[in-house]
Amino acid sequence: MVSHASSWPVAATAGDWMSGIYTFELPTTGSLSFADHFADGLDVYTTQIADATQARANLRAVLKESRHTDGDKDYLRLVKTLEEYLPHLYAINSCVASGDLVQTQDPVFSWRTTLSAHLFNNSPRLELPGLPAELVFTFLTYGFALSNLARLNVAALGTYERERGISDVERKAKDEKLGFAVTLLCRASGLFEHVGTTALSGTEQTPVRQSGRARPPELSKEVSSALSKLALASAQTLAIRKLMTKSSYDSTVAPGPPLPTSHPSPGLLAKLHLEASALCSSAESLLRIPASRKHDMEVAEPLLLYARDGAALHGALAHKWLGADAGAHDAHGVAVGFLGWAKRELDALRDGCARAGGGGKEEGRDGRRERRERIAAEAEDAAQFLRYYTRMNDTLSFQPVASQAELQTSVPAGRLAVAVKAFVPPTPAFGPGSVEYIRKHADSLDLGDKETSPDGQQSPTGPAGRPSYAGAGSYF
Repeated sequence: MVSHASSWPVAATAGDWMSGIYTFELPTTGSLSFADHFADGLDVYTTQIADATQARANLRAVLKESRHTDGDKDYLRLVKTLEEYLPHLYAINSCVASGDLVQTQDPVFSWRTTLSAHLFNNSPRLELPGLPAELVFTFLTYGFALSNLARLNVAALGTYERERGISDVERKAKDEKLGFAVTLLCRASGLFEHVGTTALSGTEQTPVRQSGRARPPELSKEVSSALSKLALASAQTLAIRKLMTKSSYDSTVAPGPPLPTSHPSPGLLAKLHLEASALCSSAESLLRIPASRKHDMEVAEPLLLYARDGAALHGALAHKWLGADAGAHDAHGVAVGFLGWAKRELDALRDGCARAGGGGKEEGRDGRRERRERIAAEAEDAAQFLRYYTRMNDTLSFQPVASQAELQTSVPAGRLAVAVKAFVPPTPAFGPGSVEYIRKHADSLDLGDKETSPDGQQSPTGPAGRPSYAGAGSYF
């Protein structure tokens, strides 16, 4: 069978890519001194406890500054501040667990919930007792910061794959930066997964609810799982874009058919989009669970819209590429069916994007306009495909156009191009598990080994550690 791949319309490589990354509103936290709540009898950790309080104060200051900063925020500084605080928080937690520190009174940590639906655009402040809740909110803030940092890095790249004057070296360098954003999102996905599978188990034994106030989404395992899926879907979106940067550039330099040999397989692109759609769809279902519970706060609408629109967009793009793949294999009736389906979905999504939300409270007016424009570009891209293969079918193939019901049975399974990067807990800054603690423990074991041999006899070394066995120092 003769393939018409060489006659594809140039629109096959066109279409500006949405960043596909939600803009998280960052929480803020109140002040707290660990010395007011934890102590050791011998004052061994007095300085370390003060250092932990200072690290938390630094985090509070950065979050407060970020909240009052308009425009781009310093997410890299926030990430570094969180990475400095976490070892101290782990140290406090491990010392309490081992008995090295005694809790003199219950610590109550103040955090704003930014994932909950609330009136008057005001994030409620919650009083959360116990270290487990502090760990959860710190982890979530870390994940939000990584995701927002990835989005900021992607925005700085612009549509570099469409710049006619860009060299291969420059394009590859920006491809690497795009890959770095993918890594950030995979790390965020791992953090959110860790919250749902590990960190939240500690809050089940802790009274985290205030009197008269429902549980926030941040303390829901379903919401944490949803956030992990959304971060992974965002990473998948960027991975698809990275896969197409070479073909997008080649089409800009030499527009028009035939498509460049660097263009990825439409069938592969369809499977990648199908997996991203499935991740977003699953995330939306999980995000709606708290609303069905009596004592849980509902999730903020922008996050729900983002998950829903992400599933719809990736689903539509998957149908577009399935249509392109069918057309490349001369199945023009199937191609027209898939492309008509994709165009209807994209048109509906474009019209729905006139509403606010779907990209996060921090997205802003410019972000919403950019999102609408990009969806409109994808809709026009699908329309060009549809016109092309309709003409091919009406003049050459005369195949019956497949119905949507028939097409649904032929949609393949999705495929992941990225993977969650599992969160690796930091080494505690002090106490059990810390470098200094392990070193001292190892030194004490070494000292014991030197003083006594396994059979209870004196070790064959002198006071200075020199061998004292017969013939010591004599080698032949």
